[in-house]
Amino acid sequence: MGEAVGIIEVFGLATAFAAADAGCKAANVTIENFDKNKPANADALPVPLIVMIKFRGTISDVRAAVAAAKQRAEELAGVVATHEIASPEADTEKMLRLSGMDKV
Repeated sequence: MGEAVGIIEVFGLATAFAAADAGCKAANVTIENFDKNKPANADALPVPLIVMIKFRGTISDVRAAVAAAKQRAEELAGVVATHEIASPEADTEKMLRLSGMDKV
């Protein structure tokens, strides 16, 4: 089991960069590769792309980072979901390494 992980999904890549920056400034965390999702109802969303940010660190730092990222994202295009995992299992760690950002 690895470090805690905080996950936040936001609308759009620009929002993701701003939220990631806010999270990293608010706590002692690192970020992993972004992930993306273009849902079937993309045309009905504020921005047709959902981006996932993954923060790593202690659970308290991850919570602070997610809170700051959420606040910033809500000022921009919006937040889809957030979640923290204090101690991810090995199989969860494998899934967290997946990223669709390099896929067309």
